[in-house]
Amino acid sequence: MAKMELEVFVNQLCERVLAYIKAAEAPGKVVDFIPAASLSKITDVSLPLEGRGVEAVFDDIDEFLRRCVKTNRPEFMNPLWGGLNTTGFAGEVIAALTNTSMYTYELAPFATLIEQALLKRMGELVGFSGGAGTLATGGSNGNMLGMLCAREVAFPGSTHRGIDGTKMAAFVSAESHYSVLMSANVIGIGHRNLFKIDCDEDGRMKPQALLDEIARAKADGLTPFCVVSTSGTTVRGAFDPLKAIGEIAHEEGIWHHVDAAWGGSAMFSGALSKLMDGVEFADSVCWDAHKMMGLPLICSVFLVKQSDVLAKVCAHGNVAHYLFHESSKEHDLGRYSLQCGRRNDALKLWLAWRECGDAGWASLVENYVSLADHLQLRIDDHPNLEMMSGRSWTNVCFRYKPSKEEMDLNEVNSELRHRIMQNADFMVSRSNIGDDVVIRSVISNPGITTQSLDAFIEELLRIGHEIEVGLPGESSFQ
Repeated sequence: MAKMELEVFVNQLCERVLAYIKAAEAPGKVVDFIPAASLSKITDVSLPLEGRGVEAVFDDIDEFLRRCVKTNRPEFMNPLWGGLNTTGFAGEVIAALTNTSMYTYELAPFATLIEQALLKRMGELVGFSGGAGTLATGGSNGNMLGMLCAREVAFPGSTHRGIDGTKMAAFVSAESHYSVLMSANVIGIGHRNLFKIDCDEDGRMKPQALLDEIARAKADGLTPFCVVSTSGTTVRGAFDPLKAIGEIAHEEGIWHHVDAAWGGSAMFSGALSKLMDGVEFADSVCWDAHKMMGLPLICSVFLVKQSDVLAKVCAHGNVAHYLFHESSKEHDLGRYSLQCGRRNDALKLWLAWRECGDAGWASLVENYVSLADHLQLRIDDHPNLEMMSGRSWTNVCFRYKPSKEEMDLNEVNSELRHRIMQNADFMVSRSNIGDDVVIRSVISNPGITTQSLDAFIEELLRIGHEIEVGLPGESSFQ
């Protein structure tokens, strides 16, 4: 591409970026919702034998932007992330532009120092001064790393020799993230040896139930080696009692990993950090900056108190004589990572942190909790809405309660969420608490305001009333 052509191309790209960002400030839909079967008929995603040329690139970009979910809109409250951090976006662009990999200092000198500074600071926040860590592909990968470290400590040398996991036992909250099941598979213990511990009425692991399950596993001839606590569960945003669980784990000689992918940002706030009391006594932690902190996907950190344990788990890299050399041993990040090629996800977090500081993150988190308080207040104040769980974080789990008592609540709320999705004025998730279908709104989007939340409640009540009186929607439920 010639110099002038390149400038034109970049300018046209920037025009589209600005238009996408500005569109979120005007009334509009979260997505032009079209079922997959229909969308596949009206769009072209085929890969041609002969290229269409650079002129067609912007046609494809425009089509993608038309069809994508507008996750930067304030009405987007579906997953545990959302919105646009413009400084983080800048870091994402520069990381792609420079296109380096993070396994050696030689390839990524300044980026290495940036990542080390982030790991050090986040380690200090959770009380792991002097530990180690790595940026991972998300909380799922972080949970797996925590369980691999636990396996190596319980069975030294297992990283090299392998292991028969059929006699091993790990313990998690009954409301833990499903990635822990993936981890049990990958590290070789299987789903059957991952024991789910009962939770209290607000979704927090019960310490006594954990003790009972550990005793039962031992009586069955199993070797307990890992407890996974959750700080910010996926559905309810519950925080397990880390101090009590940690005391049990260490009394039993079991590694304690904390999945703080969603709730780790509580550490910035003096008022909210008590939710994670006891995290400093844990052995490892995962924490996603792409969730509450709003960085572009993916930006996730795994932290461990004992640096040598992570080094052993990742010792496979020592054979890569073409990458790792003794002279740069202290700075080659690939020695603490399961990955070889790994993009520079540290830059966007570093730039955003330098912009706002710890105080900025604290303000962000506290504002989100305040917005969740506002939404809960609106729910508590209306006779046709009811909260379905206590909350301490920004997950708001509730349901519509029709005036007609004979109506099935699960059917009503499933249909309600379906129609919300069809309308696409808002996007929230449908979840389950026990046997109950609930609507789950998550506040983790800087565009959300009290006004947008009020508009959401108005739409939800309107649709709920339509369902009650039998007005047809786009599904067959009446």
